[in-house]
Amino acid sequence: MDQGMEAAVVEDTAADVRRVVLFDFDGVIVRHQTLELFVRERLSGMGRWRVLLALPLVPFVPLLIGSAAGNRFLGRVFLRVVTFGRSEAGCRRLMNAFGRAYARRPGVFCRDAVATLRRHVHTGDRVVIVTGNDKQMVESMLDEVNLGGCELMASQTRAGLFGMRFVSHNVHHAKVRTLDRAGIPRPWTIAYGDSLSDIPMLKAADAARLVNPTAKTLKKASRLLGDKLEVLYWY
Repeated sequence: MDQGMEAAVVEDTAADVRRVVLFDFDGVIVRHQTLELFVRERLSGMGRWRVLLALPLVPFVPLLIGSAAGNRFLGRVFLRVVTFGRSEAGCRRLMNAFGRAYARRPGVFCRDAVATLRRHVHTGDRVVIVTGNDKQMVESMLDEVNLGGCELMASQTRAGLFGMRFVSHNVHHAKVRTLDRAGIPRPWTIAYGDSLSDIPMLKAADAARLVNPTAKTLKKASRLLGDKLEVLYWY
């Protein structure tokens, strides 16, 4: 009798466990690399003088921009450049305002991605957005379009003497470590990504979905992920 009751409890517990579904943000839910757009916007117009702060680095940009590590390095440097001299509160206001303005632009959210995300939420899946973007910036975009019902694992930034820096940069293998530290249980059922930076997360999931990849990305991802990979072309 007791054994039957224990078995029923186990079955009920198993039934309560939700599937974990992971989404990258930039390039999957929205169409652009939004932190890069923020930097470009801050370097335009009256902000062009800030390029002088990175002048010693400019000759090396063509060499760095061709690799994922180089792009991450440039992202960290130019985030400092465009926020240099501003307080923590001032940086937050700038990023929040940019995020909300971006979210209001027509067509920046990928229609198919939003529909898929909402479908997962509606069916009771545990949906987690896992991004290398700044947490507050992503929150402002999601809030602007009332896209709730999911958790957010993002990069953490902090303003200092020389501008805003990444306290934790949630990219590549760091995405998997962030999920593990947060206690989000494996197996992760599905992961949606768009770049090679998402490969560790895609590899750790039972099913990998690659969204709108370039030919180069698709070739490398196919070799690394094998039969678990499914390619999606979203609009």
